[in-house]
Amino acid sequence: MKEFVVPGQQIARRGRLENSFTEKEGTYSKVLGLYDEHEIVPLEGTWKANVGDSVVGIVTMARSSVCMIDIQSFVRGLEVLRKYENPPALGSVVSGIVRDVENRRTVVLERVSVLRDGVLMKVKPAKVPRLIGKSNTMINQISELTGVRIIVGMNGLVWIRGERSALAMAAITRICEEAHVPGLTMRIREMLEKGRNDIENKESA
Repeated sequence: MKEFVVPGQQIARRGRLENSFTEKEGTYSKVLGLYDEHEIVPLEGTWKANVGDSVVGIVTMARSSVCMIDIQSFVRGLEVLRKYENPPALGSVVSGIVRDVENRRTVVLERVSVLRDGVLMKVKPAKVPRLIGKSNTMINQISELTGVRIIVGMNGLVWIRGERSALAMAAITRICEEAHVPGLTMRIREMLEKGRNDIENKESA
């Protein structure tokens, strides 16, 4: 069972753990969050870009050799990795992977692709790990029970496409509101199954 921890609070586990620091006396939380023996999940905080992070953003400038991408952060997103014959249109929603972080102000992206149609949703970056779940269990559950495609950016932007996007968005909102509550995965499953059944009953009526 997870317990609340605050910055500077000693935790039971010793040794390296994300969102913690270790001193001679023990291991301590860096953040306000939820702790069990495996992880500390932050409840607040901004996104700090790391190499390998997936992000979702909006194209704000597109030329043949470079794209500027708004990733809803104090750092700017930039792709300079290929020549475009037809660069993405301004306002296009894209996904990408952080290749490098330059001077803590510019994030260089790779494997950038356009996400067509769909809707965009913003959540607190600190809630993204809870939204994804261990081994992607939570986000896969939403996708499977609603039939929608979902791409979650570590920067807090979520792209959703499918006929039952509204149901998926309702589940995401609830996860962000109740991230600290035990047993959330099962409650979300029950919510989605009920929502799906209600939709199917209306469609067959």
